[in-house]
Amino acid sequence: MNSIPSETPSIRVLIVEDDPMMQLGLEQSLSNTEGITVLGQAEDGYRAVEAAMRLMPDVIVMDIGLPRLDGIAATQKIKAMLPTVRVVMLTSHTANNEVVAALASGADAYCVKGTSVDGLIRAIASAHEGASYLDPIVARQVMEQLKPPLSSAESTAVGQLSPRELEVLKLMVEGRSNPEIATVLYLSPNTVKTHVRGIMNKLAVDDRVQAAVVALRAGLV
Repeated sequence: MNSIPSETPSIRVLIVEDDPMMQLGLEQSLSNTEGITVLGQAEDGYRAVEAAMRLMPDVIVMDIGLPRLDGIAATQKIKAMLPTVRVVMLTSHTANNEVVAALASGADAYCVKGTSVDGLIRAIASAHEGASYLDPIVARQVMEQLKPPLSSAESTAVGQLSPRELEVLKLMVEGRSNPEIATVLYLSPNTVKTHVRGIMNKLAVDDRVQAAVVALRAGLV
């Protein structure tokens, strides 16, 4: 049987996963881990929010690719209502923009599906203790981007963004597409495209991920 360090209090976990086989595997692995109690499971983002409010878990193991409401949006909703709940993203997604968006949403740890049970338990324990955890597969690439402080030129560039551009940038950090941003802000897709182009020009970056990294380092999210 796996276990977490004896000095760590029992951790109450909610599993959010829409793949039945993955859900079963997680439930069995975590239920067999000394020091972890599985409170329940949810299959989509909306049910995750409801279950979090009802069960009040310590840690949520959250998939990103969920039906109805994705894991990033669900995490944002849960964190807004239950800021002390810790979230471990467990996903097959390793693209930089999705990792950055997951962390920006309030996720406390990021594990890639296929990681060992010990790795997942370590992530859960770290999150529960208030620390951050990145799967080694993605840690190096993300941390290399997030580590440098803002240069004076970047600080100046961020200060030149208009209020509307800041709204668009914050949604970009969340991993929203141009059509999704248009819907949220009640703008046309062409207008959003123009704002995105203006943001990248002002920040002197080549893509949306780099823009999101500047926003995170500037503390905009």
